[in-house]
Amino acid sequence: MSSRTTYGLAVGHLLAALLSMIGIGQLRPAVAPTPERPMTVRQAAGQHLVFAYDGLVPPPDLRRRIARGEAAGVILFARNVRSAAQVRATMRSLQRIRRPPGFGAPLLVMADQEGGAVRRIPGAPARAAADVETASQARFDGRAAARTLRSAGVNVNLAPVADVARPGAALEGERRTYGRTAARVTRLAVAFVAGLRDGRVLAAPKHFPGFGAARVNTDVAPARIESSLDTLRSVDELPFTALVADGAPALMASTAVYPALDERPAALSRAWMRDELRRRLGFGGVVVSDDLGTPAVASFGTNGRRAALAVAAGIDIPLFAGSYRAGVEAFGGIVAATRSGDLDRGALRAKARRVLRMRATLAR
Repeated sequence: MSSRTTYGLAVGHLLAALLSMIGIGQLRPAVAPTPERPMTVRQAAGQHLVFAYDGLVPPPDLRRRIARGEAAGVILFARNVRSAAQVRATMRSLQRIRRPPGFGAPLLVMADQEGGAVRRIPGAPARAAADVETASQARFDGRAAARTLRSAGVNVNLAPVADVARPGAALEGERRTYGRTAARVTRLAVAFVAGLRDGRVLAAPKHFPGFGAARVNTDVAPARIESSLDTLRSVDELPFTALVADGAPALMASTAVYPALDERPAALSRAWMRDELRRRLGFGGVVVSDDLGTPAVASFGTNGRRAALAVAAGIDIPLFAGSYRAGVEAFGGIVAATRSGDLDRGALRAKARRVLRMRATLAR
């Protein structure tokens, strides 16, 4: 080795050390793995999952999983929050974990910050969707939600609720809907998303194809919506059609059953996820399921089985909100189904790259 090479290496090591000291050394290029270094099955499966956990401190196993490139991010609930500053410090520590090349884009940090009673991070918006009257108010609330979330290191808002309410609807009773007409809900939901965009927080409006006719929340019981396909398309889907046209980066899929198209819950249905959402509406972003650890889908087997069914249906991120263990079981189910051939490896990697592309936008 020449003296020039030795000198160059020494300078390189010194520069790397200095960059590491100021935090830059923790960053990785926000690009997908190359053909020469393809992602493993475990890494591809991990990009389909954001992990919940209990308490204020993420489990060491989650940190190791992130370091292997086997997690897309985390989802936060009230049980994880003492203050915005505490959450921000915790999320910063996760974002700084060194990861394999190709997986260094910011982790997804998700939370529900709808406004009113549904706020995971203390702060705005205090106004519930039911109290919003104008598009300017909705955009104001979206900006306020973005400020609150960014102060805590959260970069994805699982909001707004874009469901068109009916009399007696569960979500209307919870004051989480913008109203009973598709035009009103569309106008206010699009404005709220614009406010989030102003504040550089990604939106994931919910619950496609529309949950406004349900009289029970799928968090507590299975829900079946008997609306005709014409009604679902001409009323319930209209806000989502507008949000797709507006460039929404993500959507959340309902776990209710819509027999007009399929007897399976929408989040487990290829007819809804692939044919209706991807092909008919032309959505190219990331699809997150509603919680798959709830009674709504309890009859569909273990957490691992439900995760595999959701991915096979077209879900990019099957969500398990109950515990870290549930996410690990979901991960195992996706890996096992891929290795057995029940899930196509190429399709799994393609959807993982879609998630990585959304993560990469957070670095801009």
